[in-house]
Amino acid sequence: MMAARAHSALQRYASQANQCQRKILQQLIARAEGTTFGDDHSFAQIKDGISYAQHVPIRDYEGHAPYIKQIIDGQSNVLWPGKPLYFGKTSGTTSGIKYIPITRDSMPNHLNGARNALLSYVHRSGNASFLDGKLIFLSGSPKLTEKGGIKMGRLSGIVNHHVPSYLKANQLPSYATNCIEDWETKLDRIVDETIKKDMRLISGIPPWMQMYFDRLMAKSGKPIGKMFPNFSLLVHGGVNFSPYKAKLMASIGRHVDTIETYPASEGFIAFQDKGDGEGLMLNVNDGIYYEFVPLKEFGKPNPVRLPLHSVSLDEQYAIILSTNAGLWSYSLGDTVKFISTNPYRILVTGRTKHFISAFGEHVIAEEVEASLREAIRRHGGSVVEFTVAPQINPKSGLPYHEWFIEFDQLPKNKAEFAAELDAQLQARNIYYRDLMEGNILKQAVVSPVRPGGFIEYMKAQGRLGGQNKLPRLSNGREIADQLQAFLKN
Repeated sequence: MMAARAHSALQRYASQANQCQRKILQQLIARAEGTTFGDDHSFAQIKDGISYAQHVPIRDYEGHAPYIKQIIDGQSNVLWPGKPLYFGKTSGTTSGIKYIPITRDSMPNHLNGARNALLSYVHRSGNASFLDGKLIFLSGSPKLTEKGGIKMGRLSGIVNHHVPSYLKANQLPSYATNCIEDWETKLDRIVDETIKKDMRLISGIPPWMQMYFDRLMAKSGKPIGKMFPNFSLLVHGGVNFSPYKAKLMASIGRHVDTIETYPASEGFIAFQDKGDGEGLMLNVNDGIYYEFVPLKEFGKPNPVRLPLHSVSLDEQYAIILSTNAGLWSYSLGDTVKFISTNPYRILVTGRTKHFISAFGEHVIAEEVEASLREAIRRHGGSVVEFTVAPQINPKSGLPYHEWFIEFDQLPKNKAEFAAELDAQLQARNIYYRDLMEGNILKQAVVSPVRPGGFIEYMKAQGRLGGQNKLPRLSNGREIADQLQAFLKN
């Protein structure tokens, strides 16, 4: 009954997405008109999306930071009426730690998104049996600290305090285990607590789920599917699933259903409401107003800003959020493309700051992930983790792209595999192809990383576990140079 009601409501919102978005913008502006930010940006004069874009420029976190500092210093009614309920603590690129406001009004967005993802799955599959057994959400610590008198923690840890009662009774790991900060210690305790339980739903970021599976199998000697015979649902998000899917499924040893979600500290943006490969349905009626900047415009002083009703299929966009947490024309840093506009469904294609354009090629994550997937399909092998960087100043010969890949199973022929990777990327990126044909670059080089090397690297960086993710692409050599110590002999 609950699943049917949720499905009906979601279908109604999806069919009225543009009306929902106009209404949300009006509500956001009306609520925040008397705030410091609202005064600074003449909210009283804003009537629609066009005037909103004229009054409120696009900002990233650094652009919001002076207002967030006012909140930390004790001021109220700065970005949103009152004070935030929490700060979501995340890692920034140029600002160090970011403190993302989560308000009483925005908290339901994070909870509703996860709930609707599960209920949509129940409605379309008829499978609700996962609710009868144990569930695990591999997350950050729920132990909260304070910043400026406001509770603070990782989003996943904050959400842990709001898990509904019908899931809480079966949730693992224990609170004490979840509070362990050291990831490897925590993982060992999670294995001990779950290895003999009736696990039915497992959720987390794919590389950390794989690490959990590896430790379970090492301890039990069994594949995950035999260890947990009633395990039927894997929920993932945070990174593209496709590079991890083959190994995760091999570890399970049989088919289980999957649900992809798109959560962020800034808001729960989308979730999978249909089968694999059919995109994620945009969350259009839950406190977030969206704008989309064509990627070729992103970074310009006055870029084109499109409301939802003006987007096109298969165009790369930077996604911009305005939310009832008090984020305004906030550049999330992600790129997406639409594969459907009725309803609006997206694919997450990369990060605005994670690309390779050392030679003007502007290679994005979607292109390298698709190229790797096709190379594996044609030449075999399976991949644990990878990242790509340019080599601008090689010791000899032409520059090239360097692929650092940790293989779980090697391809049949490494040289043919590298050539296929290069050919696939040329087919997807005309600028890269022109550089190759113009003899500016030589063929990509594959540098195998030793087993467990990426985990060792993340540990050395103090970024092991939790919500930490390895960038797929870098435009410089910082990660690449550090990975030299973890290459396979």
